[in-house]
Amino acid sequence: MKLRLGVIGLGEGWERRYLPALRVLSDRFNLVAVFESVSQRARMAARESSLAVHDSFWTLCRRNDVDAVLVLNPRWLGPLPVLAACEFGKAVYLGASVLLTLEEVTELREAVFRSGVAFMVEFYRRYAPATIRLKELIATRLGPPRLLFCHRRLSHYLKANGTSGPQPVDPIRLDLVELVDWCRFVVGEQATSVMGVLHHCPEKGELDYLMLNLDFSPPGQLGRGPTAQISCGRYIPPHWHEAVSYRPLAELQVVCERGVAFVDLPTTLVWFDEAGRHQELLDHERPIEERLLLHFYRAATSLVQRASDIDDLRFVLSTIHKAEESAAAGRRISLDG
Repeated sequence: MKLRLGVIGLGEGWERRYLPALRVLSDRFNLVAVFESVSQRARMAARESSLAVHDSFWTLCRRNDVDAVLVLNPRWLGPLPVLAACEFGKAVYLGASVLLTLEEVTELREAVFRSGVAFMVEFYRRYAPATIRLKELIATRLGPPRLLFCHRRLSHYLKANGTSGPQPVDPIRLDLVELVDWCRFVVGEQATSVMGVLHHCPEKGELDYLMLNLDFSPPGQLGRGPTAQISCGRYIPPHWHEAVSYRPLAELQVVCERGVAFVDLPTTLVWFDEAGRHQELLDHERPIEERLLLHFYRAATSLVQRASDIDDLRFVLSTIHKAEESAAAGRRISLDG
């Protein structure tokens, strides 16, 4: 069975990431239609893949020959494309570059569960080969995580996924959504409290650094369970091109019961235990985009609604919001789910 797809917002990653993966998975997916606010980009995609071009996402979602939509870059449209997909019963794949507010995600959650459609968020780091291998090592060799350190240093020339190009709106919060979910996924438990620290650029007044500490301890036992230290900053001036890559830290460092691991996505994992150093290069594994789309295919074709990602996204956004509250109040704040 092929899943017939409509695409809403092509974005910068369409030709480099999504289109090659969809071509490899042509036995699972059939591209049908596209809506893109940049008309020239829409026409180019239509010529390359024989797609029907729509000037409205509503008309695309209304098509009877579309089973699911990839919402990759809706720009200023916010939650409206997802609401349209829910109204017409289409499964939804929400791209990582789509930044929604907590209120918008709460509205979407009601629409998703009311309509019964499958809903998947592109939590990119969950599906990276290095992350999957890390989870295997935690279960077999390294033991439960105790401390996690996850730091990102952004540039005006880097997107949240590390590729060159203009920054999206609010890049720090956009990247933090991925980082917070990544740490939650690695720990495998729900965080119970958060402490945040903010810094704003004095000249522009905009946020240029946000740090949060996530505690996964049982209620009333602060500091007894796993702890994640997460930070994301955009404090490198745009004309300092090389500074952002100077002595980069590992994307994720995990201290476990019986060892420590260093992760650089998508495919590099170095870990240490009593036997010494082990380095794994996972370049032979299936690319992340293909893994994501295969997972979406299984969710969209399942007889049981799979939409837990909307709750995960809501919790992550709530966590970031409470981290900002914590920074303003100068105290740790409980996370109630």
